[in-house]
Amino acid sequence: MEKQAGAGGAADSPAQTGGVGANRKPRTSATTGSRQASFETLDSPSGSHVEWCKQLIAATISSQISGSISPDTAARDSKVSKKLNLRNLQSLRDGPRQVQMDEVPLVPGECIKAVAKDVMYICPFSGLLTGTLTITDYKLYFTSLERESPFILDVNMGAVSRLETISVPSHGENTRGLELVCKDMRSLRFAYKKEDGQPEVVELLAKHAFPLCKGLPLFAFLYKEEFPVDGWKVYDPMAEYKRQGLPNESWTISKINSNYELCDTYPSLLVIPTNIKDEDIKRVAVFRAKHRIPVLSWIHPESQATIVRSSQPLVGPLDRRCKEDERFLQTIMDANAQSHKLTIFDARQSSVADTNKAKDGGYESESFYPNVEFNFLEIPNIHVMRESLRKLKEVVYPTIDEAHWHSAIDQTHWLEYIRLLLAGAVRIADKLESGKTSVVVHCSDGWDRTAQLSSLAMLILDSYYRTLRGFQVLVEKEWISFGHKFAARVGHGDENHANSERSPLFIQFIDCVWQMTQQFPAAFEFNELFLITVLDHLYSCLFGTFLYNSEQERVAKQVQTKTVSLWSYINSQPEDFTNPFYVDYEHHVLYPLASTRHLELWTSYYTRWNPRMRPQMPVHQTLKELLYLRAELQRKVEELQREASSSHSLSSSSEHTSSPSHNGGTPLHTTV
Repeated sequence: MEKQAGAGGAADSPAQTGGVGANRKPRTSATTGSRQASFETLDSPSGSHVEWCKQLIAATISSQISGSISPDTAARDSKVSKKLNLRNLQSLRDGPRQVQMDEVPLVPGECIKAVAKDVMYICPFSGLLTGTLTITDYKLYFTSLERESPFILDVNMGAVSRLETISVPSHGENTRGLELVCKDMRSLRFAYKKEDGQPEVVELLAKHAFPLCKGLPLFAFLYKEEFPVDGWKVYDPMAEYKRQGLPNESWTISKINSNYELCDTYPSLLVIPTNIKDEDIKRVAVFRAKHRIPVLSWIHPESQATIVRSSQPLVGPLDRRCKEDERFLQTIMDANAQSHKLTIFDARQSSVADTNKAKDGGYESESFYPNVEFNFLEIPNIHVMRESLRKLKEVVYPTIDEAHWHSAIDQTHWLEYIRLLLAGAVRIADKLESGKTSVVVHCSDGWDRTAQLSSLAMLILDSYYRTLRGFQVLVEKEWISFGHKFAARVGHGDENHANSERSPLFIQFIDCVWQMTQQFPAAFEFNELFLITVLDHLYSCLFGTFLYNSEQERVAKQVQTKTVSLWSYINSQPEDFTNPFYVDYEHHVLYPLASTRHLELWTSYYTRWNPRMRPQMPVHQTLKELLYLRAELQRKVEELQREASSSHSLSSSSEHTSSPSHNGGTPLHTTV
């Protein structure tokens, strides 16, 4: 198995295959050029083959697309679209649009709360538009007065970060101004007359944008849509660990946290070393921040090297020690017979880690943990990331300074932080793949940068997570079940927009995934629309998937029985979210190039509200058409293969049954 040099020090010498099973294909590493994946193994299509497929589809789509989609398929797609209320669910990702619509579209369970007439939308692109503003318990819906082609603005309440009154002196003393600052990179301004009989717009918006502050439930608990697929069944931890080959002689699936008593932010099932006593585990929990002990996230199918995640050790300024914690990490190292080292990656900046140490936190000392190699990844904290996104929003909305575009983006440092995350993930993945060494990943509490790094490293190493369903499992496992604080970081239903807990950690993760899809365009089964949809519903509060901070909280709130999963929606129409160029590069390790010159701003997400930045034709619709065409071409190929196989078998049969001594009858011949 050839190793190809990648970012972050990927090995450039032939790697030993280790204990490859008889039925297991060898794992192959791949790096990218600026955009094109390089796969040159004999058992998988090469990059040039993928490019050829693209050219074939592009050359045939104009002549065949109309005929390649059968009437039954088109009818089925239309039926599914109507059933799932796609027009409603796509409102966040489509943005302002012009359509003919007589009534406000409502999702099941949604109720209109007020209708305000003669409201002015102060559009930064189209100017002043007068129309009707409808407020429901799920969204704000503005329709301009034009009958032929009214302007529609559809914004769900969950996307609103804060409400601010603004002055509009030029429109009279009874005119009120309102600005909605949204979490999805836009701000909306309205002006309206305050008259008798007119609903109090600001109060109603605040009531339904921040329901938790008003004693109301999040809309996900009111949403009544039914889907043919149950998304809550996507992630079964026992099934996922079994897929990884667990439990085994070194690792066991423990129920020590079944009641969340050991760690209230961890899931109920944990994978830990087999020879560790419960009493020792409890002592380790006391020594780790928030009791987040080292637990297994992923195990290499060949070397048995593992990705283990935890929080920081509480060594403090006096360098406290915990013998049980030291033995715990030694046991993790011993579980991997391929290496006599254990590598710890601390995501934090070293200066911040030292500050944490002075406040009773800290990091592992190589003096107390023998055979441990310690590394800082120098990734800034959540406050730095929040400020970076704020700067990015100022650059991309509402106006864009064309003359200083690149320098303005550079000054936000957003892409630099994306680079740091990708580079850290590559180092972690390469330590397992090339070094055959187990790693421990942590930051301070182990639920922010730790989740980013562990999930990205797993995406690099394991092709299953690059499938549509596998990626859902990855998010459910590494982010949701392991206690990323979605409620605190996003602020669902909370009006305290200035809370220092807010931070775009999950957005950064999805951005990193998008960067990988750009470098390896055929390696991911899902498309860009899928990633954008996931981010839109991170905020929407339409689904229960991203609500609350931990598994324990979600169980207490009965989220799985009282709300709908986002994956129910996604998996009920997978064709909308599937990459037509996908090739299953099974057992390939993908090393993205984590350098700034190979990264780009995700304009399809961050600048999508600016009509001058949008493509003239929706990309996701073109991809869907390509998917249909690919399916049709694949069907034709399979038909031809069956015909050829049938013809070959009949020819062989005729050769055996016919002979010179055969009397009475004509030899059978098959015309091909």
